[in-house]
Amino acid sequence: MANTLLLSIKNRMNSLSATEKKVASYILNHAELIPNMTTKELAEKSNVSEASVIRFSKTMGIDSFKTFKITLAQELAVSEEYITDFSIVKKKDSPYELFQKVTHVNKSAIESLSGSINKKELEQAIDVLKEARKIVFYGVGGSAIAAMDALYKFTKLGFQAEFSQDFHYMLSHIPYLNEKDVFVAISMSGQTKDVLDLSRFSQKKGSTLIAVTNINKSPLYKEADIRLATPHVEKDFRVGSITSRMTQLTIIDSLYISLFNSIGKEVVEQYQEAREEVMKLRR
Repeated sequence: MANTLLLSIKNRMNSLSATEKKVASYILNHAELIPNMTTKELAEKSNVSEASVIRFSKTMGIDSFKTFKITLAQELAVSEEYITDFSIVKKKDSPYELFQKVTHVNKSAIESLSGSINKKELEQAIDVLKEARKIVFYGVGGSAIAAMDALYKFTKLGFQAEFSQDFHYMLSHIPYLNEKDVFVAISMSGQTKDVLDLSRFSQKKGSTLIAVTNINKSPLYKEADIRLATPHVEKDFRVGSITSRMTQLTIIDSLYISLFNSIGKEVVEQYQEAREEVMKLRR
């Protein structure tokens, strides 16, 4: 357990009173829920009094439960223990408790983007995308969801955008790219062979390679022309792409909104026209 506070609680379990052990046990099994709980809620869940919760915080060397929650939230934000880890099967949480945990880890992952994204690289990406003749998006697995979302959003902006999960289709498309085009490769690990192969092929044709990938141990990050780095928020072996997908979608949304802010006046009429057609279909 990587968290300093949680590790401290675990190490001191044998020295805690029976009441404090109830609080400690609940916190260790539901750490992600604690930052959003009141003293009363934790007391009820632990089957102790509110005063016992406050005393427990002081036993751990923290003056108040509020400060305890803040400290825990900060540590969870950089923790490597996530609900997508297979150890989740050892915990029997209710659907609502799992909903709260998912909300917490997604929020923390998105907030950690501020520390991984380079402002200059982001601005450079917008400049290149704005002038692109064609934009090709590619990702596999969970990253394909972000690529599909990008295709939808950039098409609405009037860009000639492409995406397909079919590797061979994409392979046949790359030879028609040139220096006026942009290839946006999306991969959490940056090690996926299909993504790397297409990325390298697109660079050979002269297109600009923008990578949405982790900064750590990512070949894609090292080879890209522009790097939109995502934080390390998930293990490679996991239940499913949850927090990593949220960071990728947030980057795509940021690119889309930035471009709309820049060229929106040129496409408002087309947006309105599409909207009117959509409304007709609802009738």
